[in-house]
Amino acid sequence: MNIILLSGGSGKRLWPLSNDVRSKQFIKIFRTEDGTYESMVQRVYRQIRKTDADATVTIATSKAQVSAIHNQLGEEVGISVEPCRRDTFPAIALACAYLTDVQGVDPEEAVVVCPVDPYVEEDYFQALKELGEQADKGEANLVLMGIAPTYPSEKYGYIIPESEDNISRVSCFKEKPDAQTAKAYIDQGALWNGGVFAYKLKYVLNKAHELIDFADYQDLFDKYGTLTKISFDYAVVEKEENIQVMRFAGQWKDLGTWNTLTEAMKEKSVGDAVMNEHCKNVHIINEMDVPILAMGLQDVVISASPEGILVSDKEQSSYIKPFVDAIDQQIMFAEKSWGSFKVIDVEEESLTIKVTLNAGHKMNYHSHKNRDEIWAVIQGTGRTIVDGMEQRVKTGDVITMQAGCRHTIIAETELKLIEVQLGKEITVHDKQKFPLENE
Repeated sequence: MNIILLSGGSGKRLWPLSNDVRSKQFIKIFRTEDGTYESMVQRVYRQIRKTDADATVTIATSKAQVSAIHNQLGEEVGISVEPCRRDTFPAIALACAYLTDVQGVDPEEAVVVCPVDPYVEEDYFQALKELGEQADKGEANLVLMGIAPTYPSEKYGYIIPESEDNISRVSCFKEKPDAQTAKAYIDQGALWNGGVFAYKLKYVLNKAHELIDFADYQDLFDKYGTLTKISFDYAVVEKEENIQVMRFAGQWKDLGTWNTLTEAMKEKSVGDAVMNEHCKNVHIINEMDVPILAMGLQDVVISASPEGILVSDKEQSSYIKPFVDAIDQQIMFAEKSWGSFKVIDVEEESLTIKVTLNAGHKMNYHSHKNRDEIWAVIQGTGRTIVDGMEQRVKTGDVITMQAGCRHTIIAETELKLIEVQLGKEITVHDKQKFPLENE
C-alpha cells in the first residue's frame, strides 16, 4: 500500500499547544499501553504499520514540520517537503513526483491520500487498503472514501452517491452547508467528504503535467513557489466524471478543536493537574512545571504551555482563531530532529532556553553574528566543538561562545543544557551553518 499523509496547517484552534511550528498533529495527549503519550501523527503511523508493515508512507508537509516529524517518527519515514505552502493540489502533485522519481514507485500502482490527523481505529486502515485495491481495478479514475455522517455537520462538504451500494458512482458534491441543509443531504444518503481518496499514480501525474509545466520531481520542487494555490478538490475532484465513492461507517473524528479533541481523550487530565469532585466535563492539559487546580467548573477546557494559558468553555473554544491571530509572540517550544527546546525567560538583551538533545544527536555546526552564547550542562554527557576544538562535557560544565565563533554540541547520552543568548539583536535569522568535518 502506498499512502500519502497530508500534514499541514498551524492548528491555531488548539492554541496554546499548537503554533506555526508545532501543529496539532504533534501534540502528545493519547496514552499508550505502556503508559507514555503519543501524538496524532505517531498514532496514525503506528496504526498504518500494524495494518500493513510494508506500506510505503510519504508525508507531504512544509519545511517547518520536518524536524518534528523526524523527532517523532524517526529518520526513515519518507517526506515530500513543500518549499512553501501552495494548497493541496500542488502538495499532492509534488508528493506523487517524489514517489515516482525518488522512491521508485511504479506509476501503475495505486496511491491512497488522507489527512495525517483523524482519530480512527484499525478498521479505518483496513478500509484504506480496500480503497487502494478498488483504485487498482481501474473502474474509476478516482475513488473517494465517504464517511457515514453521525450528525448534520456544517464543517464538512458532502458527497451524494448514485446508489446505496458500498461502492457507488458519485452523483454530485455539495459545499459545506448550514445544519438544516446538511440534514436534508443526509436524508438523501449523503456522505461526509473527509478528504480521503485513491487513484493510480499515473492519473495524478498526468493531471499535474496538464496543469503545470515541469519535467520531473526536482524541476517541480525548484519552481514550486511559482505555482498557483489551488485545492485538489477544485483542480481535480470536481472536474472528474469517472469517479466512485466507497462508504466507511467506522469511527472517524476530525480533532480540529478543543471540544472535539477532548472528546477523544481517555483521561480527564494530562500533566500536573487536580480537579475536585464538583468539576463536570472538564479537561486539563498542562505542559508546564507548575500545577493547575480546577474547582467547581463545568464544560471547560484548560490548557497551559510555554506559549500561554487557555481557559475556555468547550463550545466557545471553537472560535479561538481570531484571538490567537491577534497575539504577537515568538515560538516558545518546538521539537527538532535532534531533540527539543523550551524558552524559559525573555529579557530585552537576553534569551534563556532549556535544550534537550536526544542521545546520538547533535546541533548544526553554526555561528551567530550578533550574539554571544553560554551553555550550562545540567544533565548527561557529550562533546562540544568550538572553532574546531573538541572538548568532552558533563553535568556542571559551562561553555562560553563569543559572537562569530562556530560551535555545536553532540549528545552521547540524553543531554540537557541551559542556553543563554546575550546581545542587542537576538533573532532566529542570525544563524549561519557550516559543514562539520569528520562527522
